[in-house]
Amino acid sequence: MRAPVSVIIPTLNARDALPGCLSALFEGVRLGVIRELILVDGGSRDGTIALGQEAGAQVIRAAPSRGGQLRAGADAARGDWLLFLHADTCLGEGWSAVVLAHLEAETRAGYFRLRFDDGGLAARIVAGWANLRARLFGLPYGDQGLLVSRALYEARGGYGDMLLMEDVALARALRGAVGPLDAVAVTSAEKYRRQGWVRRGGRNLWTLARYLMGVSPERLARAYRR
Repeated sequence: MRAPVSVIIPTLNARDALPGCLSALFEGVRLGVIRELILVDGGSRDGTIALGQEAGAQVIRAAPSRGGQLRAGADAARGDWLLFLHADTCLGEGWSAVVLAHLEAETRAGYFRLRFDDGGLAARIVAGWANLRARLFGLPYGDQGLLVSRALYEARGGYGDMLLMEDVALARALRGAVGPLDAVAVTSAEKYRRQGWVRRGGRNLWTLARYLMGVSPERLARAYRR
């Protein structure tokens, strides 16, 4: 019996963050959860591709659009289940047993409980809001990971080729068919530390509100980069 899960990671100059992400996946290989690892790279120039190849990943090159990269990875995957992860996210110890139990009992998609690699109060508040938002509104973000069967992924349209908000768009398409997994995804807080917890948190919330009001992902991406 082949392992059921294809892991798909979009990358762009992720050499520093990627080792931790890959290291956390080894237990899934050991326990027969992971069938393949696919890195979809958007034009890295820092050794990310070589690092992925050394880890045994299939590397696909694509235009630097996270939605498009995720979609390309899903198109290339051969597993019955797809696990989408960000390169700066590390799954917590024991995640593979949780995923195996989910695969045996569920047809719904699942996301992980968010935690930051920062022990401060601001980090706990932001992560707490993210987990509450995911539970109450069915809107997990990409840094919480997404485990979804290929059948459900395709039935709900998959990821769009979007520069921003691709995770929210798919979460909305999966409404009623996605729930929390009893495992942790530890995500880098580097951008929050650099930009400020209040500033970045408020910016993310305003971007989500504008998207839900109908502002295009392209326009949001331009504003986000500024």
